[in-house]
Amino acid sequence: MRGVTSDRQSVPPTSPGTVLSRLAVPAGILAAVAGAFAYVGAVDPNEPGHYPVCPLLRQTGVYCPGCGGLRSAHAFVHGDLTTALQANAPAVVAYLGFAVLWTVWVVRAARGRPLRLDPQPVHLWSLGALLLVFTVVRNLPFGGWLRP
Repeated sequence: MRGVTSDRQSVPPTSPGTVLSRLAVPAGILAAVAGAFAYVGAVDPNEPGHYPVCPLLRQTGVYCPGCGGLRSAHAFVHGDLTTALQANAPAVVAYLGFAVLWTVWVVRAARGRPLRLDPQPVHLWSLGALLLVFTVVRNLPFGGWLRP
């Protein structure tokens, strides 16, 4: 087009500098998550005094959907998938979901495509309903196997 100028330099989309700059944010997120998992893997949440107690559990005796998440992460880091699932199964699903989502993000970023997440209301309501059912069942007498 005539009369249109650009201040941007013409950089090939596959140059190493461009690809590295696209991967900076996913790499930073991975570093933060890896650091958090390394800390939880090194500092055992099963020993009292290292982490705060869940305020909902302390005040009401009710297990929230996140109760057992640190114990689950600790077991997951140490490769004990059975214990991780027993401590908090939705958390393990979330760890694996994050890994898949992060991988898709990196591949799309390297190719110069944005990651677009557009969950429909039905997906969000379904997720909320599943967490609600999990929370209710783990607090009922027959749901003791879901407690951390």
